[in-house]
Amino acid sequence: MTLIKSMTGYGRAVETVNGREFTVEIRSVNNRYLDCTVKLPRSLSFAEDAVKQAVKQSVSRGKVDVFITVRSEGGLEAKVNLNTAMVEGYLAAMNQMAESYGIHNDVSVSVIARMPDVFSIEKPEVDEEQLKADLLAVVAKALEGYDHMRAVEGAALDADLRSRGNTIENLVSQVEAGNGQTVIDYRTRLENKLREVLANTAIDESRILTEAAIFADKVAVDEETVRLRSHLKQMYSMLSAGGAVGRKLDFLLQEMNREANTIGSKCSDVNLARIVVDIKAELEKIREQTQNIE
Repeated sequence: MTLIKSMTGYGRAVETVNGREFTVEIRSVNNRYLDCTVKLPRSLSFAEDAVKQAVKQSVSRGKVDVFITVRSEGGLEAKVNLNTAMVEGYLAAMNQMAESYGIHNDVSVSVIARMPDVFSIEKPEVDEEQLKADLLAVVAKALEGYDHMRAVEGAALDADLRSRGNTIENLVSQVEAGNGQTVIDYRTRLENKLREVLANTAIDESRILTEAAIFADKVAVDEETVRLRSHLKQMYSMLSAGGAVGRKLDFLLQEMNREANTIGSKCSDVNLARIVVDIKAELEKIREQTQNIE
């Protein structure tokens, strides 16, 4: 079963591969689309696109930040070599200057070290393809932890949305029951009013039926409640299917709100109006939660 996932997550992995210690941290927050930023040392800049592709394979939406550091161990560090010929040349020139001009020779290691070309740096050759493969292996481990956290939060979101959906279904049942009673009450009021106005004159039963039917048609919410229940079933199906359904749920919520607004406009009864307000409140809470779903 594929679970829904939250767009908020964090994952970290620290691994030593081929003499290098890689630290990879991944964190994300809500975002309408996928926006991945990778921050890594200049020495690994060639692997930036590969890291983004790895993230893209696991994430569909969210603002994702990836932080990478690397520390070399053992013989992988660059070697600093002393250019003895250059040092001897500088020393000879300084000694000659001191003797020729009768000045104090205060030459020191720190002075010589600042001279050009005293040191040469020997960097080990780097197999970029191997280095990239090593890094991506650690990125994959960080993504595992990151996805696990998102899945745990996704399960909590799933449970919350289903619970709120059940609450809405119960409220819809109350609206349906109350709406039917509203039509009955209207017919009773209409009949009593006609008796009062017409006094002893016989009441036209067909007129009462016609008026009651017209009123019932104006306030009937059967179609809207049926569609709202259907949308809730769609929501449950999407949650069960899992994957990146956040955007689809957002569109579905718009349809649910449209049905709730129509129901509200047809319900003249104060008690029913309050129930519709409760339905809208639950839908708003669901909408807020769907903003967290990938």
